[in-house]
Amino acid sequence: MFKKLGIAIIHGMGNQKQDFADEMIVLIKNKFARKLECIISDPSSYLVFQPIQWSSVFEEREEKLYKNVVLANDLDFKGLRKFTIQYVGDVIAYQQVETSRQNYERVHELIGKHLNIISSKAGNDVPLCVISHSLGSVIASNYFYDLQYKRNSVSCIVNKSSPLEKGQTLTLFYSLGTALPLWSLRYHNFNRPINIPSRELQQYYPGLKGEWINFYDKDDVLGYPLRDVDQTYRDAVTEDRQVNIGGLLTSWNPFCHTGYFKDMVVIEEIVEGLVRTWKQVNNMEKN
Repeated sequence: MFKKLGIAIIHGMGNQKQDFADEMIVLIKNKFARKLECIISDPSSYLVFQPIQWSSVFEEREEKLYKNVVLANDLDFKGLRKFTIQYVGDVIAYQQVETSRQNYERVHELIGKHLNIISSKAGNDVPLCVISHSLGSVIASNYFYDLQYKRNSVSCIVNKSSPLEKGQTLTLFYSLGTALPLWSLRYHNFNRPINIPSRELQQYYPGLKGEWINFYDKDDVLGYPLRDVDQTYRDAVTEDRQVNIGGLLTSWNPFCHTGYFKDMVVIEEIVEGLVRTWKQVNNMEKN
């Protein structure tokens, strides 16, 4: 029986539909299957995907704010204001505050529940891959930072006996158009990146290699390289990969920010990491 891989996909700013990751999942499954179809039957069945729609935590209050303030006062530029509330509002709403059970904790609890779903479907000790976009990369980084460095973060874990849910099998991390460098401005010293792979991974898969690849487009004003933020990030991030995201109308301007999930260069790189990891954990090649 072959081991499966767990894959969490975390979206970026703005209200997202439940199917936000559907196209990316199909693209990854198809490429993964083509690379392994001569080795095993139905290769994509060994990938367990779980999209995480964290914007649902904010949607109701953002919509209420729009109706009570923008529509009720007949403010100008309604479309732009709605965009601002949904995008900038997400950033403001997510910030950690002193009192407990605020949005920061609610988002992290939602992530914990979805990781529990992966653990239940794929196995509680399978390697975990995280694909995160924009603000989603900040959220993912914070989530695993809390698991790795803060003892009081265990409240977000559903099954505390699951290595996957505790972040101990975190192997692959792909940040797409991340705004994480902007978060460095919040701290005097921004020098404790998450560990990719997790320090505990070798307990479960000796010799297994992990990677953190950060994709960015020079035209994307919300996406940045990470390795120049601090020496610790240069050591932690495997590679900053410059890509050209988007189509004819978006590849040359900031609107490219929304195109990472279906870019074939990004998909190909992620699939390469998944194939390599799957082969290693299933002894299809030397670690």
